[in-house]
Amino acid sequence: MRKSYYLFTLLWVGALFASCKKDSIAYKNSFEKSYQSWLNFKKSSGNSYQYTVSTGSWTGASTQTIITVKEGKIVQRSCVRRIIDPETNKPVVISEWSEDESNLNTHSYGAATITLDDIYQKARTEWLTKKEHAKIYFESGNDGMISSCGYVDNNCVDDCFRGITIDHIEAI
Repeated sequence: MRKSYYLFTLLWVGALFASCKKDSIAYKNSFEKSYQSWLNFKKSSGNSYQYTVSTGSWTGASTQTIITVKEGKIVQRSCVRRIIDPETNKPVVISEWSEDESNLNTHSYGAATITLDDIYQKARTEWLTKKEHAKIYFESGNDGMISSCGYVDNNCVDDCFRGITIDHIEAI
């Protein structure tokens, strides 16, 4: 009888620890809610949309890339690159370009040509996975969809954000 009691207690404690396993994804509830917003938008837009990705550096350099997706396929990417003019302290366009289906990915800078499905997958498997030595960020300011997602290593000094910043998402 006593052995059964100890065995039962051991099994119960084991089950308790197994059920307390921590999630490996940060912001899980917010991410799942955002992902549902994305699925609703994807359905209502026929999976045809544009989104704008921004990058910025402590030096004042920045890019703004617009990705266009029609029926789940990337059909266009355009980008503007700016720097801060040291005399006026205002942004100045130093280059801009546009690619269509025939020449996608022919420019070396600008946001990657990936769909929002790809972005949510990267968020789930890379950017939001818990890391001991990094601070993780997640925001959903685009009608509930991702607006900022990524991480910063604790010992990094500048230009450390690894992830994505999406300024705008709209159906087309």
